[in-house]
Amino acid sequence: MAANENPTVRRRRLGAELRRLRLASGLTSTQVAERLMISQPKISHLENGRRIIKPRDVRDLCALYGVNDAQFVDVLMRQARKSGRQGWWVAFGEVPYAVYIGLETGASSIHSYESLVMPGLLQTPDYAAAVLAETIPLATPEQRAARLQLRLSRQHRAHHPARPFRLWAVVDESALRRVVGSPDIMREQLEHLNRLSTQPHITVQVLPHDVGAHPGISGQFSILAFADAPGKGTVYLERFTSDLYLEKRSDVQHYSVMYEHLQATALNPYSSRRFIAQAARDHARTNGASPHHRS
Repeated sequence: MAANENPTVRRRRLGAELRRLRLASGLTSTQVAERLMISQPKISHLENGRRIIKPRDVRDLCALYGVNDAQFVDVLMRQARKSGRQGWWVAFGEVPYAVYIGLETGASSIHSYESLVMPGLLQTPDYAAAVLAETIPLATPEQRAARLQLRLSRQHRAHHPARPFRLWAVVDESALRRVVGSPDIMREQLEHLNRLSTQPHITVQVLPHDVGAHPGISGQFSILAFADAPGKGTVYLERFTSDLYLEKRSDVQHYSVMYEHLQATALNPYSSRRFIAQAARDHARTNGASPHHRS
């Protein structure tokens, strides 16, 4: 799906325009909420593109902001109607991280740090299935199957070098050593990771245990950038029940500096591939030595 067809990206653009109009009017989000008799969080969610923006919302906000250009208001209302369309991912049922998928689909680059598992966009089907089976115990087999197909569908863009998408992943050694599924699944996963890392739009770096403490020690995070919003971005923090999205410029800058430190501390891409290859061989030996291994 092209970025300009992505409803999440449309909402982000429209929300940014509504925020610009609010600031030009001199009103705070709290004042807007009071005058329209709605909650302040709703204003924030509309401006951040995390909530469907209805044409009525656009009309009421523009009237409050003193926007008198009827043609301009009509354009914004048309954008609101288009932004309310469903994304391709709704075909897979209820998705707890639908906001992230919309952002991911429209991103021009993603820089991610993973401390415990492989990046979702770089997982093999067997590894992804094992992660879903072992980390979501309350999900039904049907729900896990739908999430697996969704994850594999998300990978299409990352595996297509002709598309304008940059993926940079710093992966902690723990994710390479942790046996997910079986040693054989791990071997295949690491070999797959090395094959993908040779593509020009994908970079993988390994952060070995012997580097000690580092800025990413508190856990996973991703920084998403967008071609239509240079200098801005979104930090995504995955949590078990409620994900976090940080878009304040200071927050994005803070995590960007953290990521630069991780890149500088991690092995370079060539050394990382050698490290990953050795880890794959280690899993292969473990698999051969275990009387209970799965083929």
